[in-house]
Amino acid sequence: MLYHLLYPLRDFISVFNVFRYITFRAAMAALTAFVLSLIFGPWLINKLKILKIEEKINKADSQKLDDLHHHKQSTPTMGGILILGTVIISTLLWADITQQCIWIVLFSTVWLGLTGFADDYLKQINPVRDRTPKVSDGCLRQPVSNGAKKKASGLSPMVKLTSQIILGLILGMILIYSQHNVNLEIPFLKGVNFDLDGLYVLFVILVIAGSSNAVNLTDGLDGLAIGIVVMVAIAFSILCYVSGNIKLSSYLLIPYIKGGGELTIFCSSIIGAGLGFLWFNCYPATIFMGDVGSLALGGAIGTVALLIKKEMLLIIVGGIFVLEALSVILQVGTYKLTKKRIFKIAPLHHHFQFLDWPENKIIVRFWIIAGLLALLTLVTLKIR
Repeated sequence: MLYHLLYPLRDFISVFNVFRYITFRAAMAALTAFVLSLIFGPWLINKLKILKIEEKINKADSQKLDDLHHHKQSTPTMGGILILGTVIISTLLWADITQQCIWIVLFSTVWLGLTGFADDYLKQINPVRDRTPKVSDGCLRQPVSNGAKKKASGLSPMVKLTSQIILGLILGMILIYSQHNVNLEIPFLKGVNFDLDGLYVLFVILVIAGSSNAVNLTDGLDGLAIGIVVMVAIAFSILCYVSGNIKLSSYLLIPYIKGGGELTIFCSSIIGAGLGFLWFNCYPATIFMGDVGSLALGGAIGTVALLIKKEMLLIIVGGIFVLEALSVILQVGTYKLTKKRIFKIAPLHHHFQFLDWPENKIIVRFWIIAGLLALLTLVTLKIR
């Protein structure tokens, strides 16, 4: 919006010429999102406390897990509203909103944000009692008690998955209709790619559902998920910039994406909003993002990867998210087949808690690994 309002004034006031540079607008978008987060964060926390939108610890998952997280009881949740709000405002202010890619990624973010909002809201207003005797498989959200513990009932996993599938169908059809490149580029290999053709829509669904759920599963410790999301966004902001620059993309032998550079502003908004939210979400957290934040951020990252043809790099840059999701899949699968557990509990970060690692140590070490994976992702631009 500011780009369209102020850049045309460059002929009269030369300083407005800076609006032509994506790097300038990306930096301003990050700063805007960060400042807005700091301004509205305390207000939102106070508002959520008044409305009693709070974390429910007694989830009948595991008695030991309940004990470890008991101090987080009544901490305000649904803080993802702050993240999404600042991301959307900053993107609209600083990006070239005539570019289709901006509206596609915002549409995906809002769609999954509303899905997460519905899930969080129902958990607050619709508690149910789980009286069915069940045996734990050591995976989060698997009851271990035969008692009548109170468990918040949000959207069912099938409803959330259906929402992700519908979004994937819509995005897949939009990309195909707009003649988007449906080839799958393989990292580290020059000129090697696969034409997905009719399977492309299914691939889009897999990327959206996988990235959205992976971030959601990682959001279990103070600042863990948002810190990793910031590092992923940093890597993708650079990838978007080079993909949208015809000279750099040609030099690096990667597909040129017309308008892709504007996604740098979106990724930078996530960086600023993420750091602003981390100000309040770092250990010990005074607010949690909830599904409204984790589902939307995961889907947004997946959408950006699809738009700039860097889908396979999600596996590297989001390596922590991948491991968290795999830990749940392996835990559930092996327990059903063998009645044995690979991990003490899943997702993976809780396994380390059960090994008596301090929470802040788990968080920082996961951040370190995520940072190294982000660097490795950028290295793939030159190693071919």
